[in-house]
Amino acid sequence: DTLVAGLLPPDGGTVVEVGCGTAHNLIEAARAHPSCRFFGFDISAVMLDTARAKIKAAGLEQRIKVMSGDAASFDLQVLFNIPTADRILMSYTLSMIPPWREALHCSAKQLSAIGSMHIVDFGQLERVPGVAKTALYAWLARFSVSPRVELARELEQLAVFHKLDCFIAHPFRGYATYAVLRRN
Repeated sequence: DTLVAGLLPPDGGTVVEVGCGTAHNLIEAARAHPSCRFFGFDISAVMLDTARAKIKAAGLEQRIKVMSGDAASFDLQVLFNIPTADRILMSYTLSMIPPWREALHCSAKQLSAIGSMHIVDFGQLERVPGVAKTALYAWLARFSVSPRVELARELEQLAVFHKLDCFIAHPFRGYATYAVLRRN
């Protein structure tokens, strides 16, 4: 919710979700920003089937487009016929994408001149008691989810490389890593 609320795309802007899953975030963002265009992609055909059904049920087929795509090598021009995105969001996807660093760089390269990336993913649980932390990591592993120990450092390096301003927080006792990277 914080991620979607913080998008604040410009009027008529473009918003892209990398690893859109069931399209929950796209639907919420489209409702909040009726003047914008929304796009999402996922590598999972099953997720995209669910996303399309939810988008249709929400009556947003004309405003949200979803396609099959790989987070580590996508091209917005090829997928959606748009050159860049004003906002790119990634919500709990990096921990499931093996080439997650490539996904970050691919996204950063496709930001517009006023673009920003909005990222939330599993954190390092640094302020969570040991037993709870162990249990949560075990549960996540059952679903092939690997919280990225190096995520904050990688985001800082990504910001330097792509000349972006970088804000990083670790809310909920370190349960999540929340970041916004903006063109400066």
